[in-house]
Amino acid sequence: MLSSPDLSFSRNLPLVVFNQLGELLQQMAQVVGTTVLVLTEAVLARVDIPPEWQSQRFTLVISEQFSALLLGTQEQGKREKSPALNTSLTFNSEAIALFVSQVRDLFDGNSYTHQHLERYRQALRPNETEIQTKFTLLLLEHLLPQLSEEITEPQVDDCPPVEDALKHRMQREHLLNQVTTQIRKNLDLPVIMATATALVREFLELDRLVVYKFDNAKVNSHETPTQRLGGYVVHEVCAENAISSVLHYREETCFTNNSTCWEKYRQGFTLVVDDVEKTYALEECLLNLLRNSQVRAKLVAPIIFEQKLWGLLIAHQCHTPRQWSENEKSLLTSIAEQLAIAIHQSELKQSLQDVTRTLTAEKQTLEKRVIERTMALREALLAAEAASRLRNEFLATISHELLTPLTYVIGMSSTLLRWPMGELSQRQRDYLQTIHDSGEHLLELINDILDLSQIEAGKTVLNITAFSLAETGKSSVESLFKKADSKQINLKLDLQIDPQRDRFKADVGRVGQILWNLLTNAIKFTPEGGSVTLRIWVEDNTAIFQIEDTGIGIPEAQLPLLFEKFQQLDTSYRRSHEGTGLGLALTKQLVELHRGRIEVESTVAIGSVFTVWIPAQS
Repeated sequence: MLSSPDLSFSRNLPLVVFNQLGELLQQMAQVVGTTVLVLTEAVLARVDIPPEWQSQRFTLVISEQFSALLLGTQEQGKREKSPALNTSLTFNSEAIALFVSQVRDLFDGNSYTHQHLERYRQALRPNETEIQTKFTLLLLEHLLPQLSEEITEPQVDDCPPVEDALKHRMQREHLLNQVTTQIRKNLDLPVIMATATALVREFLELDRLVVYKFDNAKVNSHETPTQRLGGYVVHEVCAENAISSVLHYREETCFTNNSTCWEKYRQGFTLVVDDVEKTYALEECLLNLLRNSQVRAKLVAPIIFEQKLWGLLIAHQCHTPRQWSENEKSLLTSIAEQLAIAIHQSELKQSLQDVTRTLTAEKQTLEKRVIERTMALREALLAAEAASRLRNEFLATISHELLTPLTYVIGMSSTLLRWPMGELSQRQRDYLQTIHDSGEHLLELINDILDLSQIEAGKTVLNITAFSLAETGKSSVESLFKKADSKQINLKLDLQIDPQRDRFKADVGRVGQILWNLLTNAIKFTPEGGSVTLRIWVEDNTAIFQIEDTGIGIPEAQLPLLFEKFQQLDTSYRRSHEGTGLGLALTKQLVELHRGRIEVESTVAIGSVFTVWIPAQS
């Protein structure tokens, strides 16, 4: 037979009576033989709670046979030495389910606590009459005499004497000063930890004090809720040998779905747990871990620096519950802050040592590479000098050996073409003309090679004189009229020179060579019926020569190769245009020898424009 679902009462009770009711409910939970859940307000220690929950105390019992909720609220603004609580006791399953839902929603939806509370809420049933009656009799037996009369607690002054408070504060400040002094005079982190933890454990009369280090790669990142988050104890100090050690113990099984807890620690939250049996009643894994580690009560302060959660400073009471005071909480937080400073100093020192070692190693490596590179450059320089000497000797020899017979070939073929005695047949005349032209071309090639080698060797000296730009342009165009006319190309001269600025200082021979190379190149690559124009003008102290043609043009991809030695952009099996690729390379060298520059703009099938800037020479 089930009991009525609306049994309840509500009245103001002194705190002592409220606590007795809570103890009575916990005794009743032991009487129930089935699985039972007992929760107090201690379970909220690890979560952020709204202000209205901060003044509430409760004892909650849930089982299939018997469930009850004792809820007490202290009136806001009242600070009595023996406070009274606005108390309600209910056995109504719907009211209890509503309260369980409110507690459940304070926890993260993925947490074990949230899931367990939801499971117990769904298991709520009306109380069995026999057990309900047993509790009612127990309630009457223990508390009815006290509820029927006005209960007052002895007026006891809870505040310690002023002398004791001042003495305790002086001891606390002395302890902090010792720790701070140790940090300032020592950068050895193990020594600092050993000294600080030993002093704090003795001062607070703790069973055990540990420093716990997180796996920062996980804790300080936004992990998914299902990932395991843990760490290990890096230092501990115990009151006696009988207390088991947790040094170097790693925990990677229970810290799941606790993102809210880590976030609270990162914000500076200090965890106060007076009794782990009550606080972790729904965290079976964590509760078993604490039992195995001999932890009954704990006080936890975060160690934070540079907005990163490094670890925790944890005080343990191993055998009995402990009511942690605000002074103890404040002291542990201050020590954690000092340890954070020490850890930061140690990491900076380690980073500096690592940087120093790295720089030393890099310096040694760099010195070795410099030595190796210097030796390689010296060997390369010697090889280059030897190669340069060999090249100069070769060019000097070949120029003498080639130019002398080549001069005879050109001279004699020219003489035979003008031979007055006897008539030459057309075939003979053609052969002689071919010999003569080939000799001229070979002579031009040899002269270009010699010029280029002399410039690259730094042996070319400009012969600076004053000359007429107009006359130089005219002579360059006139010297090529015949060649242009043979291809039916219109060769033009466009002078845009003020007569007063016609006189110019440079190496006139080299300027003429530049113009001749560019004009012959334009004529060579311009088809019949096209045109080639030479423009000359002066800007400031710079003479500008521009050769524009209506030739075949140059593809954009080949423009970077244009001024390279021995580069012919016409790469077909049988090139349609003769040449060695030295003309433009030599031209660029001669322009730069004058501290000038040369640029080209070209469009395929439309033509090209070469522009040369030559500053006046001193």
